[in-house]
Amino acid sequence: MKKSSAFIPVIVLTLLWSVTGYAQKTARAIHKEITLSAPVEKVWDAWTTEQGIKCFFATACKIDIKVGGAYEIYFDTEAKPGLQGSEGCTILAIQPQKLLSFTWNAPPHLPQARKQYTHVTIRLAPAGENATQVILHHDGWGEGGEWDKAFTYFDAVWGQVVLQRLIYYIEVGPIDWDNPPPM
Repeated sequence: MKKSSAFIPVIVLTLLWSVTGYAQKTARAIHKEITLSAPVEKVWDAWTTEQGIKCFFATACKIDIKVGGAYEIYFDTEAKPGLQGSEGCTILAIQPQKLLSFTWNAPPHLPQARKQYTHVTIRLAPAGENATQVILHHDGWGEGGEWDKAFTYFDAVWGQVVLQRLIYYIEVGPIDWDNPPPM
């Protein structure tokens, strides 16, 4: 009796589908999308340059825009080193004006989760003339305890603070950190 070679791909496809379906059901991720009235270049610079970061994200940072380079955003420069912001975070991938991926840590009030890193990916795409779609995807989450608290924290902060400040920067101008707008 002759064996069918078509049988093996069906098993492989079924296994891949099952594994992918399982991963989609169990992996938690934060996903936010906005469209800005600005060219991709301006939005890219906001995320990838020290000057850009200071316009919407935080008052201080260390950005080394290369794979493995620093992506450190300092939210509290008065705090002890290691508790100022995203110290130790690095760039994972870059596709100029299309994709920026970096590691991210939990805030200092969640010390156990802070010891580990998650991943943030920012994707940019033209959305008509002089408009840019921004897609933020944050994954790599554990479950339970401080992981749940960190997930809840960032689900709110990305959408209600960071992206709102990016919108403000694009529509109004750089944040005045001595008198920031309410978010």
